[in-house]
Parts: sequence; structure tokens; C-alpha cells
Amino acid sequence: MLNKKLNAFKATTLFISLAFFSCKTVAQEPVKTVEPQKIEISKNAKWSDKMALTLMKRHPEAYMIDNAKAPKWDYVHALVLHSFEELYKKNPDPRYAAYVKNYVDILVQNDGSIKTYELEKYNIDLVLPGRLLFNQYETTKDNRYLIAMQTLKKQLEGQPRTSTGGFWHKQIYTNQMWLDGLYMGQPFYAQYTATFENGKNLDDVAKQFEEIQLHATDPKTGLLYHGWDEKKLMPWANKITGNSPNYWSRALGWYVMALVDALDYFPKDHPKQKELVGYLNNACAALAKYQDKSGLWYQVTDKGGKKGNYLEGSGSSMFAYAFAKGANKGYLPAKYKKLANKAFDGLTTKLMKVDADGTITMTDVCAVAGLGGNPYRDGSYEYYVNEKKKDNDPKATGPFILAALELNR
Repeated sequence: MLNKKLNAFKATTLFISLAFFSCKTVAQEPVKTVEPQKIEISKNAKWSDKMALTLMKRHPEAYMIDNAKAPKWDYVHALVLHSFEELYKKNPDPRYAAYVKNYVDILVQNDGSIKTYELEKYNIDLVLPGRLLFNQYETTKDNRYLIAMQTLKKQLEGQPRTSTGGFWHKQIYTNQMWLDGLYMGQPFYAQYTATFENGKNLDDVAKQFEEIQLHATDPKTGLLYHGWDEKKLMPWANKITGNSPNYWSRALGWYVMALVDALDYFPKDHPKQKELVGYLNNACAALAKYQDKSGLWYQVTDKGGKKGNYLEGSGSSMFAYAFAKGANKGYLPAKYKKLANKAFDGLTTKLMKVDADGTITMTDVCAVAGLGGNPYRDGSYEYYVNEKKKDNDPKATGPFILAALELNR
């Protein structure tokens, strides 16, 4: 009798266990990442792997990037994880793919809705993480990724625009285009229309670059201002041009990265392709004039040597990437590959610290900068040079990995 009871108990336990595990599968548990102590970084590893493994060691789950306490659909995670996707193409270490998938699967629900994302805010920053969905959809054919991409496309369809068709940066920043927004929206928009619409909206993608190029470019230096207010109502806006008062290297970095990445989806014979390549050449020629002898660029691009200005890591990493990719793709003359290598040397010798465990840290990175808002940001020289700095800020680590890959360093 006792044996019968024991067998019945075992069978019941087994049934409950199986039911539990089958439920777990249905719930699509995020892929587990490697425990931090198991990550070893070889001295001879490429810089791209060193940085990626550093980030995985310090942030065991991808949502923890930027010291986030909870998962959030965010552009900084998207920038870094896009660099992991590119790294995985060159070095197919399964940990890199798992790290990206973990982030996406925590946020994209079974019904395709996106945790923490609010379409009605029309914040173009939140379109960028959509770039991570193309590969997930292609490899799994799971419809929730497609639904999430369609939601972001719907945001772009309703995104408020200037009178001539340029996307506002956010619903709360009325009539304003920022250079940052070109990277946040256009590579996703270009890839979406090329993948699902036979490229029918590529003209609209090009339109965004045309607008910012037309309104925010300084004819003297060839550099572009951080922001443009069509109505010239913001206190930071020039009353004649509507432009903000200074050139910020990271904003220019967003712009040139947007161009090299969006161009991936423009066929050579597309009527707007040459125009975009022209914008890239103009912006890069202007930037090359301000490259410091160290290979790096200053936080306020054109005011090297002025009190308080400093050689900044994120803008320098972004320029290194855009110059290298532009040259590799044939959009830019070969000399830009040399300038990119010079920039990369500056990053690794002037701004990089190597710890005993092989992890690496980039110093002198501007944590954040913007225009307007509350507390108010006036776009002055003093404002940019006094914004706080943050070691290994994701706006530097992502582009650093991308630059390392393009340069094969």
C-alpha cells in the first residue's frame, strides 16, 4: 500500500513538473546570458570583442546597459546592441546573439506590444530599437517582431512634421528637427521600406536629410548645428535662421552615422542616392578640418583649445565609424580610412583605460546634452562643456565597436 502511494506521489510530481516546464516554454523566457565571472577577455582580443565582453561582464543582462534598473525600450540600448549584431556577423559567438535576443524578448510581448513604449509621445528616439527586430523576425519568423515593427512604422506615419515635411524630434519639441533624430529614425525607416515596401518610401527618408541639410548647415564651416526650430520661437534659436548656437560633436556624429547606415538601403540607381552621398562628403570634409592632432574631436567641434572644451569620446568614435564605413563602401575617398585609423588610435591611447581583468573603459564621454526642456538647456558653449561626463557611456561604446569592426582593429 505504501509503495502504491509513493508511486502515485512520484507520478503526480512528474506531471506537475512537466506541466510547469511546458508552461515555461510557452511563456518565451528570455535567453539566459553568461554569468559575469565566466567571461574572460584575452589581451590579444580585437577591440570590438574587448568592449563587447566588458559590457557583458559589467551588465550581465542587456537591459542593464547604462546602469538601467529595469528593462526599458531605449535608444542607447539599441545603439550598443546594433553593434553586437554587427560584431556577431564577424565573430559568431553565440553569447552576442543571446545578449541581443534577451533584451528584445524582455520587451516585445507575445502579442507584439512593446513594454514601456508609448506611441502617442511621438518620440523619434524610440524608433531606433526597431532596428533590432529585423534580424529576430528573419531568423525566427515570429510574428510578434513584425507587429512591433509595424507599430514603429505607424509612429513614423503619424510623426508630426515641419511645414516642409521634416520629422519633429518629439511631440513636445514642436517644429524642431535635431541632428540626433536623423539617426533615431532614418536607418529603421530605410530598412523597413526596403524590406517590406519595395523601397516606396525612400524618397521620404531622403527628404529628412534634405531638410536638415538645407536648414542646419553653416555655409562658412560646412558643419551642421545641433538643432533647428522652424518657427524660430525657442530662446535658443537664432532669430534669422532658427538654428541653435553651437556645433556639438555627438550631434554631428549621429548625423554622419545616419547617412552611412541609411545608405545601405538605397540602390545605387536610386535618384536620391548620389544626393545623400554628397551630404556625407560635405559633412565629413568639414569635420576633417577640425580633427585634432591626437586624432580626436572636441566636445564643441570648432572651438578646440577654448577654456573648458575637451577631446570627447562619443563624437570621436562616431566619426571614426562613419569615415571608415564611408570609405569601405566607396562613398568617401580612401583618405578617410586613414583619418578613421588616426581617430581610433586617439581613442585607444588617449581615452582608454585597461583594467586588470582585461575589461576596458573609455573616459571623457559627454553623458547627455539637448536643447530646451526643463531644466532649460540653452545650447551655449558653457552649457555643452559643463554637461556631466560618464565613463563607457553607451553613446561611445556602441560606435567604438562599430568603428573597430570597420577598421578590423
